[in-house]
Amino acid sequence: MDIIQKKTFASAYRATDFNQDFLSKAKNSCTFGNRDLYVTTMPKFHTSLYGKKRTGRHFLLFLTGLLVMSCQEKRTHPISFYHWKTHFSPTPTDRHYFRELGCGKVYLRFFDVDTEQGEIQPKAILRSMEHTLPDARYVPVVFITNRTLPGLSGEAIAGVAEKILTLIGEIEEKNHLPAATEIQIDCDWTERTRENYFRLLTLLQEKSGRDITCTLRLHQIKFYKRTGVPPVCKGYLMCYATSDPADSSTPNSILDLDLLKDYTARIQHYPLDMDVALPLYSWAVVTNHLGKIRLINGITREDMDAERFRQVSDHLYEARDDLFFHGLYINKGFSVRVEEISPGLLQEARSYLDSQIKKDYAIVYYHLHEPFLTRFTLEQLR
Repeated sequence: MDIIQKKTFASAYRATDFNQDFLSKAKNSCTFGNRDLYVTTMPKFHTSLYGKKRTGRHFLLFLTGLLVMSCQEKRTHPISFYHWKTHFSPTPTDRHYFRELGCGKVYLRFFDVDTEQGEIQPKAILRSMEHTLPDARYVPVVFITNRTLPGLSGEAIAGVAEKILTLIGEIEEKNHLPAATEIQIDCDWTERTRENYFRLLTLLQEKSGRDITCTLRLHQIKFYKRTGVPPVCKGYLMCYATSDPADSSTPNSILDLDLLKDYTARIQHYPLDMDVALPLYSWAVVTNHLGKIRLINGITREDMDAERFRQVSDHLYEARDDLFFHGLYINKGFSVRVEEISPGLLQEARSYLDSQIKKDYAIVYYHLHEPFLTRFTLEQLR
């Protein structure tokens, strides 16, 4: 597989409603590292270097510096959420997390843009929303499939831009939303489609007068000299759906930390300000005897009861008999690989990103959905 083609799979598994079984696309104690700091031994200094009268002074300076470094509070970031369903109806728990985390924004998927039978059309349009987050600001998000972009003329690109802005305006008006100052575009563009995609972004900015932002996949960071840097005011680094769930060798296709580190090792050189999107969700990858997979959203290891599933390894199970599992019929012998984001993995990813991104950045969690939220404490999400 070509190095550019072997990219992250975020676009493939986030474009459809999260209710579907098969997603065909898809924070004051002093610490040193993760441990409390205890000074148990006195460091020895050579008097030949410091002199007897200066030893105590230098030790005090050293100890003070060490305490200052170790007692630094961990970095905090503004928190927001994505919402990726066609009906926006936050539960009381959703509202509690949103309020207690001091969130200000919801990145609300308005619709997708896709090609069907040669026609470019919107899909999965936001149908309804409840105004139960009174202090929230809503940022329209539009997902554009990469296959929509090739072969478009300049006139056609302008037409797509007009239609996107018109539909955004209609959805805002229908749901009594003020015109947002930002529009986010989500697309897994490639070297082949970047010219048309970047032209579309430029036209959206010119025609709307709003801030246009866009998502950034990991391959678009590592190989930006080939895929290009989008003409937007800010990017959103998608740190999830990092690999193909069909690849059984991946430790976690939702968030493979080694892959994240590899693809962002030189992120400080990327010439665009960015915020970070992190996952909270989980799923089960069901594989049949032919190697074909289906995804079941929201599954954790707690769902894998021993009566119905034999545990093969830490995250891998096998169906003991034919059964229905969360609406999907599974035959005996089918494998079920559970992939989830644990609090530990989330913290490890955040710590790594803090070490790599020196500028202040915000975090957008994917996504605002009670079953995902309740697996984390508020402190773990701060």
